[in-house]
Amino acid sequence: QVQLVESGGGLVQAGGSLRLSCARSGHSLTSLTMGWFRQAPGKEREFVAAIRWSSGGTNFSDSVKGRFTISREYAKNTVYLQMNSLKPEDTAVYYCAARSGGTSFSASLYAYWGQGTQVTVSS
Repeated sequence: QVQLVESGGGLVQAGGSLRLSCARSGHSLTSLTMGWFRQAPGKEREFVAAIRWSSGGTNFSDSVKGRFTISREYAKNTVYLQMNSLKPEDTAVYYCAARSGGTSFSASLYAYWGQGTQVTVSS
């Protein structure tokens, strides 16, 4: 089993920054990919960013490209989502996810999920 625990959400003004963390524990996954998704009220869960654990290769949704970065820290088994230039439309619950395999933009292909952390951006 794999456990994911997110932290770092909160309330921030438009133009501000937040950094989310996702700590992973449990058994190892082959070809691990870690992703971030978000879900706003009344909307479907959408892909935000992903990183391939071994290579560090990254992918971003068009809506966050140039504003968000994703990174990983081996020693802590932790993935970070640095969010800059935040906009009110970034308001959502952000979820960390993990899968064995390459990057996927589909939430249904991620087997493991964290509990989510709320990010609220005020205008």
